Amino acid sequence: MALDTISAISTALVASGVAVIRISGQKSLEIAKEMFVPQGKTAVLDFEPNKMYVGEILADGFSDHGMCVYFKAPKSFTGEDIVEFHSHGGVAISKGILRKILSLGARLANNGEFTKRAFMNGKLSLSSAEGLIDMINSESVSGVKAGYYLYRENLTKEITYLQDKITDALSEIDADMDFPEEDLQIKSTVNVKNALIEVIDKVESLKSTYRLGRTLKDGVKVGIVGKPNTGKSSLLNALLNYEKAIVSDIAGTTRDIVEGNIEIEGVRFYFSDTAGIRNSDDKIEELGVSLSKRILNESDVILLVVDASDFDEQDKAIYQIVKDKNVIVAQNKLDKLDKKLDVADICISALKKQNLQELKKLLLDKTVGSGMDLNGDFLCEERHFNALCVANQKFKSALENIDIVPLDILSIDIKDGWDALGEISGKTATEDIINNIFSKFCVGK
Repeated sequence: MALDTISAISTALVASGVAVIRISGQKSLEIAKEMFVPQGKTAVLDFEPNKMYVGEILADGFSDHGMCVYFKAPKSFTGEDIVEFHSHGGVAISKGILRKILSLGARLANNGEFTKRAFMNGKLSLSSAEGLIDMINSESVSGVKAGYYLYRENLTKEITYLQDKITDALSEIDADMDFPEEDLQIKSTVNVKNALIEVIDKVESLKSTYRLGRTLKDGVKVGIVGKPNTGKSSLLNALLNYEKAIVSDIAGTTRDIVEGNIEIEGVRFYFSDTAGIRNSDDKIEELGVSLSKRILNESDVILLVVDASDFDEQDKAIYQIVKDKNVIVAQNKLDKLDKKLDVADICISALKKQNLQELKKLLLDKTVGSGMDLNGDFLCEERHFNALCVANQKFKSALENIDIVPLDILSIDIKDGWDALGEISGKTATEDIINNIFSKFCVGK
């Protein structure tokens, strides 16, 4: 049964140069015929697919000069007939065109419904859809790259290859069961074992990219900590290259968490400048200090800022708290004292912006790794990682018992592993998983 016709504004609902209003479904071209007057002689119903036509868009109570393009099923994003109006980007213009479309029989699309229809019509896999939303939501170059790996079906291709290997192994088992007189068990056992070894090795390889992939997608959380008045706020301002935090010689000026972010070689770093860690009688400041301690546990890397001219027992106590974490000790105020402390990893001057590039490189090395090729393919979705873990456990269980348990019994674990892999591409994903993924999209996508 054909799905109904849907429509939405696909561009951001803000004043802009151009807006795109999309229609998908059987009635798309009929609706376009009722509200688009071509400038040339070609009638709307005779539009050549994938070609822009200039004309007048008849909206709700007004007209706009714009363009119309028709994408014919199945060679379209959703696999259905699609029409797009490209109008001037005023909010009232976009809404007026959408109201007219809805009055002609389309309904307003749900979140991600265009992409969901593309998935349902076999135009893209579930992991590709996840890559698309990752690209749209990404705030960094590395995040876009990680999403693009999924969107271009690279992961799906790898998963499909693994599932094909497992399908062949299951076929070997079925043949052994169906034709016992052929004495195929020894050969089948060897073939199934080899297939499991290859698949497990590949799954382990994919899993190993997850930690870095997650970092590239989500960015790195950096907690700037230290006792009061060591220059933490000055360092944040210097890294961000603008005055984000209030700088004062008065200890305890920063009473809450001040945040900012920058991109280092395509990776997004999120900094949290915290209140100085110390005991305080000021209730508001004490709240800031407690937030600092929470940041210690939530950060991917700790940036401990110390002052060599005032390195005391309080600094040493804080160092004892963070020394077992992923920590960089930055000795600040290099402009005042050039003697390097034994605990310091790097000497900097936030005031004069000395050695900040070296500090950024150190942050990158401590989190992403030195010399890593950030253009590679990385696993970045927790859902995919969990599915691979389940699949791996099932395949390993089958391999460990392959010389002990009959193949037809082992096929239960092997099939469960196949199903777990299918959750990544969408072949075996539940309706709840599918709905949850597409709910993350905006209406127009």
